[in-house]
Amino acid sequence: MNLLPVPAAPAEVVSLDRAKAYAAEARSDRTRKAYASAFGMFVTWCRSVGASPVPAEPTAVAAYVAHLADTGRKPATINLHIAAIAAVHRAGGFDVPTASEAVKATQRGVRRTLGTRQTRKAPVTAETLKKALRKIPDDLSGARDRALLLLGFAAALRRSELVALDVADLERVPDGIIVHVRRSKTDQDGQGQEIAVPRGGKLKPCDALDAWLAAAKITAGPVFRPINKGGRVGADRLTDRSVADIVKRHVGAAGLDASLFSGHSLRAGFVTSALAAGADVLKVMHVTRHTAVTTLQKYDRRARAFDDHAGRKFL
Repeated sequence: MNLLPVPAAPAEVVSLDRAKAYAAEARSDRTRKAYASAFGMFVTWCRSVGASPVPAEPTAVAAYVAHLADTGRKPATINLHIAAIAAVHRAGGFDVPTASEAVKATQRGVRRTLGTRQTRKAPVTAETLKKALRKIPDDLSGARDRALLLLGFAAALRRSELVALDVADLERVPDGIIVHVRRSKTDQDGQGQEIAVPRGGKLKPCDALDAWLAAAKITAGPVFRPINKGGRVGADRLTDRSVADIVKRHVGAAGLDASLFSGHSLRAGFVTSALAAGADVLKVMHVTRHTAVTTLQKYDRRARAFDDHAGRKFL
């Protein structure tokens, strides 16, 4: 008896099943989620116009790029969508349509039309942080937020790194605390990175952290946790979105425009403050774990924008 060949599944079904495979290409959980969301939008658009999402025709991807631009997406967002489409095609063993000249030409046109300047959020510098700390109440939530702001600033942590910290990641040493970051944007293999946080004589981040852990009676598990309306500390960890909310709330309470700040403002604030204080760039990189000096140049230009200004003698 001859067995009939099993019909091949439609390409779209195969692509959706294989979409999980691009996880190997994503550099972090956050990137993986962003790719999933972006690719899902591409699939929805393809269905609306009768195009195949995988394998996708270069002309269809070019049209999608134009659609994103026409509906107000910024160049950085469009680049994310293109990267997601490319990742899914590579994972499925298909030709990558984003490498075609049709897509690249459309990208160039979008960049020329919309520009590529990104809106950067304001840094929470040491002075800004001092103003915010003065307005934080002396209660349990205040103790948590004070510790979160100070540790995020002192260790120049990304918000995802900050909320991922467990008590076991905090190594006590005579001069302060060694923060062990198990995985980060620049350490996708999980080799681990160490950041020294001095006790300090002004902001005193280690004291704030100890005060929070003691008040919340946290001895293991997540360091930063939600607190319910009854004042009970939860067992779960805060989300990275919570970091942005906490930053905005307290800079706003200090009289600053909260819309100018984000969760990244703590990390950017450390870099800006350190460079303005004359810290060696390589020393700054030890804390931030940047791998290229050029990445810090934008912070250095801002921090020293008025130093020896060309118009100082006549303006």
